[in-house]
Amino acid sequence: MKTLYYFRPSTLARQLRRWANSSANCGDGCALVALDRKARRPPAWESPAVVIVESGNDLARLEKLAPQQTAWSAIYLLKGKEPPDGVASSSAVFALLPRRSPPVTLEKAIERAFDSQEVAKERRRERNELRRATSDLATLNQIGIALSTERDTPALLDLVLTKSRELTGADAGSLYLVEERPDGTSRLVFQHTQNDSRAVPFRRFVLPLGPQSLAGYAATTGEPLNIEDAYRLDRRRGPRFNREFDRRFRYRTRSMLVVPMKNQHGEVIGVLQLINAKKSAGMKLVSREAVEAEVIPFSARSEELAKSLASQAAVALENNLLYRGIQRQFRGFVGAAGKAIEARDPTNFGHSERVAKLTVRLAEVVDRTAAGEYAGVHLSPQEMRELEYAALLHDVGKIRVADHILVKAKKLYPLHLELIQKRFLCLRKAAEAASLEKKLEFVLCHGREGCQEELTRMEAERDRQVEALDGFLRTIVAANEPGFLGDDASRRLAEIAATSLVSDAGLPEPLLTSEELRVLSIPRGTLDDAERSEIESHVVHSFNFLRQIPWTKDLKKIPHIARAHHEKLDGSGYPDHIRGQAIPVQARMMAISDIYDALTAADRPYKPAVTPQRALDIIETEVKSNLLDRGLFELFRDAKVYQVTARREH
Repeated sequence: MKTLYYFRPSTLARQLRRWANSSANCGDGCALVALDRKARRPPAWESPAVVIVESGNDLARLEKLAPQQTAWSAIYLLKGKEPPDGVASSSAVFALLPRRSPPVTLEKAIERAFDSQEVAKERRRERNELRRATSDLATLNQIGIALSTERDTPALLDLVLTKSRELTGADAGSLYLVEERPDGTSRLVFQHTQNDSRAVPFRRFVLPLGPQSLAGYAATTGEPLNIEDAYRLDRRRGPRFNREFDRRFRYRTRSMLVVPMKNQHGEVIGVLQLINAKKSAGMKLVSREAVEAEVIPFSARSEELAKSLASQAAVALENNLLYRGIQRQFRGFVGAAGKAIEARDPTNFGHSERVAKLTVRLAEVVDRTAAGEYAGVHLSPQEMRELEYAALLHDVGKIRVADHILVKAKKLYPLHLELIQKRFLCLRKAAEAASLEKKLEFVLCHGREGCQEELTRMEAERDRQVEALDGFLRTIVAANEPGFLGDDASRRLAEIAATSLVSDAGLPEPLLTSEELRVLSIPRGTLDDAERSEIESHVVHSFNFLRQIPWTKDLKKIPHIARAHHEKLDGSGYPDHIRGQAIPVQARMMAISDIYDALTAADRPYKPAVTPQRALDIIETEVKSNLLDRGLFELFRDAKVYQVTARREH
């Protein structure tokens, strides 16, 4: 509808009515509206609009009263040869004509003015479409970037649904994922939902992968569904709309957009379901009247945007699931590698897993603490995973340690102790044989009469020798244990080694060799200096092994964390003797966890397990000696981190 405005009274009123009534000029309809020069309010403006203006005051009044958002053009009729100041430069003036122009000239000017309005309107529409398309493209790009960087699957699903609803103006939505079952069949799993108008508790459920349901239809056919009213679907043909949700939550589903999520290979991995497109984004659909007034069908533009976003989301989701799968596989490999190393020493089995649990738990406590020296220490999820892997692999270098040293439970190796025991058995038998030989010789020389007293003396001497040998052996067996060797035990060992017996060859033979004495004289534990050095070398072997792995950027510290877990604050640790804060905080956490597990482990043959409280007391002693970190230990103790592995403790 074209609208021609003029100010009354006007001498051109009759001519303008003829123009408005001409079907040739107004085939689509024209309206002629007279304006009052004294009006203070704008007229009910229609567009496209052309205004006949006969004075500068009329033009100024129009420019003030006409709506700014509505396009209009003025044809100015000149009284003289020159227009008043400002008229010719006004953007509102389409043409300047003499007041006494022929009717055909005025009518042609009016037509051209309306044509220009249509052109301008079309250009504005095109510009708006271009701006909207540009905005949509920018939004999709931003969403794509956000989707590609989100690694948490629940957060990714929430982001997909949120952005889909924002782009399409949907009140609600849900997401289904295609899940492959072990038997090779697939099903749809309801994974996420959002609703602006109703509080909806999430409940995971499954649907068969078939065309009966709306989501199943989109998943099996790969085609979107744009439904104007879900309640008007033919229930006898095609997919069915399940009204159970609406009944339970007093909701009314009308328009729906169901879009398959296809990966880069064209495979459907999920379904995006959008519900109730709204005129106003903030409106709540809490009544049937609100639904009637606000809900509109999803537009073709919304459908295209949803398809584009669903495609991006499918690729991001598949990459995310693949990334998580790789993480699970790698975590499994790391755990299996640790167990494979520990399998060489069954008594140490499970140690790395327990240390990892304790260390990660301590790191979580540190991350949450709001006071103290560690209030500013925060570990990201990637750093937590890095620490866990370092703990699981901290002993991987033990693969390079000789088996007999790795599992050494006593100071003497079993074969060496067996040789000593056989030696003492032989000496015992020799003492008994020598006693019998003396008794026989005495009887042969003196006869059987009156010899009982001498024979009794010989037997007593024999018993003293045997008891002495048995006492020596008990001392050796006791000294062979891994506990602390006191001064008395050390002195008795020296006395035993200094005692010699004459061999069959007539030569003096010591009860203990110098090498046996050296090993039995180890003051604490079961390892001598050379063996302890080889055990300690496992840290360097671990580092050399781990640094050969092409870790990703967020895992690159693993070799260095594992290398430093035996360092002490005073520099007495190994292998690099670094001090204090130079030791990575992750390694300081692991050191406490490693020592605690070693103390409380009930399966170590070379030492008895201690209670959790006793273990904490021992660690606190090392803290006071400036060996372990006080702040971390207090968090470990006060937050009861040690209870993570409490089920196996005594």
